[in-house]
Order: sequence, then structure tokens, then C-alpha cells
Amino acid sequence: MTLLLGGEAGVGKSRLIGCFAEHAADGGAHVLIGGCVELSTEGLAYAPFTAAIRQLVRETSAEEVAALLPVGGARDLARLLPEFGEPSGEVETDIARGRLFEQILTLLERLAERRPVILVIEDIHWADRSSRDLLAFLSRNLRTAPVLMILTYRSDDLHRQHPLRPVLAELGRVEGVVRMELPRLTRDEVAAQMAGILGTTPDFPRVGKVFERSEGIPLFVEALLECDSDCTYPDSLHDLILGSVEQLPDETQRLLRIAAAGGIRVGHDLLAAVSGLSDVDLEDTLRPAIAANVLQVADGRAYAFRHALIREAVHDELLPGEHVRLHARFAEEIGRDRTLVPMGRAAIEIAHHWYSARDDLWALISAWEAADKAAKTFAYNEKMQLLERVLTLWNKVPDASSRIGVDHTTVLEQASEAAHACGELDRGMKFVKAALDELDEEAEPGRVAELVVRLAQFKMSKRKPGALDNLRYAARLVPEPSPERAAVLSRLGSFLIFSGELAEGTALTEEALRIAREHDDECLEADLLLNLALGPSIEGRLEETVALNATAQAIGERKRSGRIVLRALSNTVDALNNMGRSTEAVELALEGERLARKYGRYRVSGTFLANNRAEALEALGRLDEAAQLAEQALTMDPPLRTRHHLRRIRADVAITRGETEVVRSVLNEVETFTVMEEFTQERSANTRLRIGLHLLDGEPLVALDLAERVAEEAQLTSKPMLGWRVLAMLATVTETVRPLAPERTTALRARIQEVGATMGVHSPVAEAYRLSVNGDHDAAAIAWERLERPVPRTKSLLHAGRAAAGAGDRDGAAVRLRTAHPIAVALTAQPLTLEIEALARRIGVSLTEEGARGGEAPTPVTPLTPREQEVLKLVARGLSNRDIAAELFISAKTVSVHVSNILGKLGVSTRGEAAAAAHRLALIG
Repeated sequence: MTLLLGGEAGVGKSRLIGCFAEHAADGGAHVLIGGCVELSTEGLAYAPFTAAIRQLVRETSAEEVAALLPVGGARDLARLLPEFGEPSGEVETDIARGRLFEQILTLLERLAERRPVILVIEDIHWADRSSRDLLAFLSRNLRTAPVLMILTYRSDDLHRQHPLRPVLAELGRVEGVVRMELPRLTRDEVAAQMAGILGTTPDFPRVGKVFERSEGIPLFVEALLECDSDCTYPDSLHDLILGSVEQLPDETQRLLRIAAAGGIRVGHDLLAAVSGLSDVDLEDTLRPAIAANVLQVADGRAYAFRHALIREAVHDELLPGEHVRLHARFAEEIGRDRTLVPMGRAAIEIAHHWYSARDDLWALISAWEAADKAAKTFAYNEKMQLLERVLTLWNKVPDASSRIGVDHTTVLEQASEAAHACGELDRGMKFVKAALDELDEEAEPGRVAELVVRLAQFKMSKRKPGALDNLRYAARLVPEPSPERAAVLSRLGSFLIFSGELAEGTALTEEALRIAREHDDECLEADLLLNLALGPSIEGRLEETVALNATAQAIGERKRSGRIVLRALSNTVDALNNMGRSTEAVELALEGERLARKYGRYRVSGTFLANNRAEALEALGRLDEAAQLAEQALTMDPPLRTRHHLRRIRADVAITRGETEVVRSVLNEVETFTVMEEFTQERSANTRLRIGLHLLDGEPLVALDLAERVAEEAQLTSKPMLGWRVLAMLATVTETVRPLAPERTTALRARIQEVGATMGVHSPVAEAYRLSVNGDHDAAAIAWERLERPVPRTKSLLHAGRAAAGAGDRDGAAVRLRTAHPIAVALTAQPLTLEIEALARRIGVSLTEEGARGGEAPTPVTPLTPREQEVLKLVARGLSNRDIAAELFISAKTVSVHVSNILGKLGVSTRGEAAAAAHRLALIG
């Protein structure tokens, strides 16, 4: 559970949380506390989590914490705390960052197995982007473990453009997240607070004056009571905050101004170094501030302002020259001795102070160093911001290039890489284009090619056209066999294969594979083998796919590359499902997901495996499990393409169950990203879902329009769960819409047969679909039963029953419908169930053996009213409810009621069936 606790500055959030944490700890809970600091928005990544984990290490040991993590997990935490040893050398951008998130999630879950955990993160309005992302990730995924996260923020600081606002809005929609606002005190509550501080009941007039001046803010109530009884109340809240400071000795006030430049918390040794005071003099000078509760002694030989508002007010009092001078002193002292600040914070602290000191030269140098440190902790957003600072300062420092050892283009390149890793796609594209403007493709073709590939990646991520042109251009820049060309061809080849250009994509991938082997790059070789396996997968030659995946997986295991192993497993799971070995696919996916957690890669690789497992579960008719798994995997914030795959699986379940709004929601999301270069898999799935939605919505002629376009234009793959599944959907359209448009459906049926003749049939799944497409529904039902796929089996039985009824074989139809009906009911497949029941009523058969023996008579058709007959005529013409409303000058809601009545009276479940029944029963002229 997550509690978002907002409130104005000084309203008492920290005091409330402190009391709660103390009581919880007394009750046996494990309380971990971390806080954000103001400069964290400039790059102090994961500051609150670093503090919480450091507390945990102090309470136990680094070894004990590491033992709670998956194998190798401590190397990820080493990026935050050096106590965990040497960080891993991987820089896999989003994958590595996602792995760090999973390690922290796992750590909290394992801690919670011992006793309940309370994680307090204060002042998240100052949180860096990486911390905000991690907080959102944990809030979505800490569902079952006994972990309570309490996140506090200043609600009065959240201006319209504040980066925390969209995070709060997103978390507000997450189950298990509660948002509370801590209000100001009432007059009676102010009186109670005053009584607690004074130890006696305050005078009524004094309560009124304090309430009026404090405006119900507890911090201000305390400050007002600190005034002598005869003092004059300050004119402003700023003066009120400074009131207790101005009563201190001049030397103490001077030292507080120095401390304020260091932040809300500053170490004793650092403050001594900056102030130039000895330990004794420093302590003597600070003692009055501590006695007045302006400063508090904190852990780790540090001092902290009692409240951030006090520090801000003191800092605001610095004169311009004093401001520059003090921040420069902090930068110099930390640069001289980096142990003066907590481990891992020196670089960003130095960058912050030099920038605040307005020293362009050292601000540029320190920002460049801090950007490098940020990347090592996967804080790519913070790296990008720091590199933007370098770019801003570049022209202010004449010899900037020699100062940091790289040229301007390199800074742009790194900024674009960081932007891609943190999802800032628009900014990343600007960096890439700026870098390309500075380069000469003849002088540095490899460098230009790498940037052009990155530009293509940005376009693919944004689902914008032009990526293929970019990749071809990049390939032309590096024509000679080289690692650079192999890297480009790896991207280009896979793009072409996914787009359906198998021959060219395969040839380019094979060329890249030869180069990789010549340069002994086994990891690239494995990736290329997996790319190469896509071709036979799309063509339905799945045994070849499994063999290539196994070879790549063996390389991954030898090189100890979890990424390659998991990618190979994902592709094999998909192949097994397409081969009809769906139960085996589910088991292999579960093993892969376990490995993904072990490797700390669940967010990226694990969710893709979960997607493949959900597909297999849907194929097996385990619809509840498939839908639940898809929703669960979505909470892990997977990459966009994986998210869309998961959403489509949820839509497949919804199509079967008639949940039209779910299907509509999915299509609205995934089709937003559709472009001309959309991959074959996306095109096929979107088309199938869109046709299914039109049929559910009672728009058979619209479904027919789309089916005709697909049959003429689409390049259908032989992959069973893609191309053959779409072809079977088109065949369903012909059967449903035939009474409304016999000539068109006859032509479409011929085109379907023509397309099907060109597609390979290399697996039992493809064969079962082929039988369905060819109208051999009895054989198809047997094939689907053998494959343990109840949804298509039930559809085949229904189609076979309809064919038998049309041929006058009422008993044969009854047998098929009685077999199909309990399966449809068990699947909660409402559209199928209604179609089966409607057909049984039309031909006058019972769906139970008892009813058949009892000689149940068919239910007669209830006569339609004149208005219903008018509506039915327009339904038969394929008009929508809105069109019918306009035609008859009635509301669309009234039309909907009439249509529902018509379906019920005719005993049918769809508008297409209603139109067919109207023609058959001569209900319309």
C-alpha cells in the first residue's frame, strides 16, 4: 500500500510521520526513512533510496542485505552504495535501469517476509526523475507484500508544470494508493497545540491572535509562541520564520547562513572546513541555534535545519556576493576532500555549488563529471539535464572542449543516448539532429551512421514514419564489412523481417552474422541468430525457429548474458504456442520468468515472457488467467511494444466474452501508434480485433468493408496465430454477412481461398485454421479438440451446426450445438453462448438431452411492432444506431432499445443474424 500525504509547508507532515513511525517501530515494524533534498532535481539520483538502504546496511550489514537479493543483485545496488562492492559493467540503458528497480522491489519484499516494512520518503516534490519513476514502479507492484510506503510532499509547491503532478495523477488511479491532504489547524486545534507547548491553558485573546497570525500552520504557531509575551508579532510569515534566527548571536547567524548554502543538512566536518572554525569554536557557535531549535543534531555528525522553510528563509537572506562566495567555498572544500559528503554525492554536490556560484568554467567541468556519475547509477534523466547544462555553458567557456576532453558533438551524442534511455524522445531527436548537423558523413561515416540509427530508434519508439529510410541510409554510410556495419544491419534486418520483407531482411541479417563471426563478437552473433529465427517464424517454419533459438540460447548461457538467454526463451515460447504445444509453452514461460527475476530483468524481459505465456493461456481457453496475467504484467511498466502486446491479449479475451468497451479502449490506445511502417504482427492483431469489434457492435457491413481491404492489401504471414488466425476471422465475416451481401461475400470467399493457397501449413495449428477457413468445420472441431483449444473448437461446432441446419439435418445440428453450449458457458463466452442458443431456438432443438427426450418445441418468433419492423429494415441495410436515429427522427437511445427488443424476439445475438432472420422469415419487404 502507498500513502501520498500532501500538505502545505509547515503544516506538520514530518511531525505526524515521525510519531507514526515511532509507534510502528515499537509495534515491531521495520521503518526505513529516506528524504529528498532540494538539489536532487539537478541530478542527485535515488537520494531517498540511497539513504534508506544506507540505514538498512547500518542496522545489519552489506552482506546480509546482499543475501536477500537475486544472484548478482548486489552489483546493481553497488551503483548506489559502495558497500556492495564493484558495480556491474553493463550499460544497457532501460534494461539496466529496470533491473535496479527490480532489485529494490525484491529487497523490500524479502524484508517484509520477516516483519512488516514501512518505507517513508519525505519531500518528494524535490525528488529527481529517477526517484519519481522508482516510486511509481514500487507503488504499482508492492501489492501483496506487507509494505507501506508513505510519501510526503508540499502541496503548495505543486505549480501547474511541476513534474510531480502527473506522477500523483497516475498513482491516484493505482489500486492500493491512498492520497490524503493534511489540513491546517482549526482554532480549537491551535489552542490545543498552544496548551501542549505552554503546559497551561492559553488565554482566549492570545489564542485568537496566534490563530489569526499563524493561519493554522503548526510551525508558525510554534514560532509565534517562541516570541516573548510582550514581543510584537511579525508583519509577514517570512519575518516570522526568521524571528527565532534573528534573536541568536551575530556569529551564530553568520554560521547559519553558511550552513544554509550547504543545504537543509550539512556535515560537521564540511561546515568546519567552509567556515574555517575549529571543532570547538564551531560547536560553541552553533549551540545557541540548537538550543533555540533552529538546528537539530542529525545522524552521521551532521546538522539539519528543523524545517526546510527555515533553511530557505535564511538562504534567501544571503547577499549576492555572499551567495556566490559561499557556494564556491562549498564546491572547493568538497572538491578538495570528497569524504566530506556522503559517498556517491560529491560530484553532484560540486556541480550544484559551482553552478550556484555562477562560475561558468567550473560549472561546466563539474556538470560533465556529474553526468558521467549519473549514468553509472542509471539516472539517465539526470545525466541528460546535466549535459544540457554543459551545452548551455559551452559558448561561455572559450576552451570548453579542451577543458572536458571531448568535442561539442560528443556531448550531444551522449545527451541523445541519455534521452533515449529515459524516454525523452522529442528532446533526444533534437540532440541527434544537432549532432548530425555538426558532422561530415565523408569524414566520419561510422559516427554518422550510429546517430542515424539512433534517430530511427526514436522514430520507432514514437511510432513515426521514416525509420526504415534512416536505417537504409545508415547502411549506405558503412558499406565495408566492419563492426559498425554489422550493428546497423542488425537493426535494419530485424526491421525488415518484422515488416514482412523477409527475403531482404534475412539476407542483411546473414551478412551481419558473417561479420560478427569474423570479429568474434559472440553476443552480437547470438542476437543475429535470434533475428534470423524471425523469418522462419513468420513463414510458419517453426522447427527451424526453435533450433536457431536454441543455438543463440547456448551462446547466451556460455557468455552469461541473461538478456540473450531470456530473449531466446521468449521466442521459443512463442514458437511452441504456434506449434500447438501451448501447455509446454506455459511451463517454459514460467521458467523464463523465474530466470528473469533471478537476473533482475523482469520489467523488460520478464514482462515479454509473461506476454507470451498469456497468449498461450488464451489459446488454451484459460481466459481468466490470461486476462489477470496481462493486467499484472502491465503494472510493471513494460516497454511500449510489450505493453501493446499485453493490451491486445486482454482484448482477445474481451472479444470472446463480448466486452466491447474493453476492446474499444485497447484499440484506441494501440491504433494511436499505428504508422505506415507498422510491423506484421501489429497489423495482423489490430485488424483481427477491429473486425471482431465491428461484429460485436452489430456493424456487419463495416466489418465486411474492412475484411475486403485486408484480403486485397494485406501481406498475411503463415505464422498460425497471426496470418491464419486473421484468415479465419475473414472467413467468419463471410458466413455472418452472407445474407446481407451475398455477391460481395462470395467474392471475398474466393479471395480468401486464393490467399490461403499461398500460405504454408507447417503445424497442427495452421492445419486446424486451414480446415476452418475451407469450411470443413467438423474436421476443424476435432483438430481444435486435439490441440486443447476450446474457443475455436466451440466456434467450429457452431459453424458445423449452422451448416447442418441449413442442409436440413436438424438432429446433426442438435448434436453439435449440445456439445458446444456447455463449453461456451464454461468459458463465459457470452457472444458464442447467445449464438448457440439463438440457433437452437430457430431450428427448434433443445440444448439438453433431457429437453430433447421431452420433445421441447421451438420457441416461436414474437411479432414485431410496426416501428420495430422499420428499425429492422434499416438494420438489414447495415445502418448504425446513429444513422437509424437520423433516418427515423428518433434518439439513438430509443433505437438501441428497439434493436434489443428485435434481437430478443428473433432469438438472435447480433445485428447480422437479425438481418439474416428478417430475410429468411420474410419479416421485411
